[in-house]
Amino acid sequence: MVKRKRPSVDKFKEFVRTHPGLTDQVKAGKYSWQQLFEEWYLLGGDHDKWNIYTEEKKEQKVEEKKSTDTGDMVSTLVNTFKNMDITQIQQYISNANQALGAIQGILTSFQGDNSVKEEPKKIETRNNPFVFKKD
Repeated sequence: MVKRKRPSVDKFKEFVRTHPGLTDQVKAGKYSWQQLFEEWYLLGGDHDKWNIYTEEKKEQKVEEKKSTDTGDMVSTLVNTFKNMDITQIQQYISNANQALGAIQGILTSFQGDNSVKEEPKKIETRNNPFVFKKD
C-alpha cells in the first residue's frame, strides 16, 4: 500500500524551491525541516519572514561572492591547509601504496613467473641430402 503525501507537503516543497536560502539555513543547523514546515504552515508563504530567502536574495549573495578579492581565496586556502592532518594523509598514501603492491602481486601471479628463463630451443640441423664434396 502506497502512502499518499499530504498536499501541504507538496506545497511546502514547492515553496522551498522558490526560497533556496532555506536549504542553507537547514544545512547550517539553524533550523530543522520540521521547524520550517511548522512556521510555514502557521504563517503562510506570503509572510515577510520568508522574503530574505527568495531567489533574488540568493542571486545577490552569489554576485557578492564573485566580487570578493583574491585575498579571501588565499585565506581560505591557507585555512584549508591548516586543517589538514599530515599524518592522516601519509596513512592514506601508505594504504594506497600497499594496495598497489597487492595488485601488482596478483598480476604477476596471473602472468606467471617470467623470471624463470626457458632453455632456448635447440635448432634442429638436418643433414642435407644433396651434399657435394670435392674429390
